[in-house]
Amino acid sequence: MNRRNRRNVKALALLGALTLASGCTLMDSEPSAKRTYDPQPRAHQDVEKEVGDLSSRALDMTQVKGKVTDGGPATYPCGTSEEKKQGLRNVRHVWSVYGVDHDALGQGMKNLAAQLPQNGWKVVKNGPNENTTAKTPEVLAVHEATHTQLEAKWMDSSDGGENLINFAVYSRCFKDTDVK
Repeated sequence: MNRRNRRNVKALALLGALTLASGCTLMDSEPSAKRTYDPQPRAHQDVEKEVGDLSSRALDMTQVKGKVTDGGPATYPCGTSEEKKQGLRNVRHVWSVYGVDHDALGQGMKNLAAQLPQNGWKVVKNGPNENTTAKTPEVLAVHEATHTQLEAKWMDSSDGGENLINFAVYSRCFKDTDVK
């Protein structure tokens, strides 16, 4: 991979992280008065492992045998300023798979969308990404047991970068038992 493409992959991973940094999760972004979910006490290490395992399984579901960006799940503050002071956190894992041809990535997205429901995920969107030039597919899903969310977006070279699938897998907010 040349230097420009490496920068594009890193930039996409950073963009995904910054996008997710603006809030806990889609399910937890409602004002506290309307929230029906009470963040549960959990050790962030346990949530990091859970999100990492779900990320790995998502890659397996694509059946794409490409290169994967470095990095693993990480814990971040979550919620309003007051909620952050109370130790609310979420775990995010933003990564990409790349280094394979266009057709393999397209088939990978189809495989992912087909396999998610069989593996405990509810697919809430499976369609074109209106934010890409080529309107490549994106899949948004929620893991029904853990409420972990997944965003998988196929980015192709017409968007100025390398062909890849960008993943963002993130937990709902939780009360980190390691924060005093």
